Formats: sequence, structure tokens, C-alpha cells
Amino acid sequence: QVQLVESGGGLVQAGGSLRLSCAASGRAVSRATMGWFRQAPGKEREFVAAQMWSGFNTYYADSVKGRFTISRDNAKNTVYLQMNSLKPEDTAVYYCAEAVGFGGGSTWYSSKGSYDYWGQGTQVTVSS
Repeated sequence: QVQLVESGGGLVQAGGSLRLSCAASGRAVSRATMGWFRQAPGKEREFVAAQMWSGFNTYYADSVKGRFTISRDNAKNTVYLQMNSLKPEDTAVYYCAEAVGFGGGSTWYSSKGSYDYWGQGTQVTVSS
């Protein structure tokens, strides 16, 4: 049974930074495609970042490119999302997701349907 538990969310001022963590159990993240999504109130869940199991292929939404970084620590079986230069529009519940398979391009990695397991989410609030 795969379980994903996010942590690290909170309240931060615009321009600040947060690092989200996603602790995985039941399957090694070193063999999984991992992604981060977010959902703001009244909006659809949207793609933020993803990384293929090998770490060679990494994808970001245009809205976070250059500000957010996805990484993983295989020894801790944990995936991270470093968020810098945060903006009020980054306010959302952030979800970690894991895919059993992998695809060939950004469309696959950014699709919610590609992921098999989801965490419960962690709230990020950015004040102006």
C-alpha cells in the first residue's frame, strides 16, 4: 500500500520561501515518477512540477518555472518542492502524487490522470 504524506506548508509573506516534503511509504521513490499539483479554492487541481524516476526528466508549469524546484532524497524516500519568490497566486493546497509508469513528454507528466497515488495535501498561504 503506497502512502504519501505532505508537510511543510504554512503562511508566508510574498517573496518568501517554503519547502514542502512528501514522505512516501510502500514503494521506493527512486523507482517512481513523482509530481506536485495544487488546487486553489474554486479552481481545478493544476500541475506544478514532476520528475521521472531517473531524475533526468523534470517538468514545471510555466507559472512556477524558475521559482520552484522538485527534488528527491532516495535514502529518505522523500520528494521535495522548494518554493522561492512566492506570490499570493501560489496560495493553494499542494498535493504530492506518484505514478507507477512514465510517459514520453510534458503532457503526460502534467496530467492528473497519469498518477496513481495522492497525498492528503498541505496548505500554502502567501500573503501580500
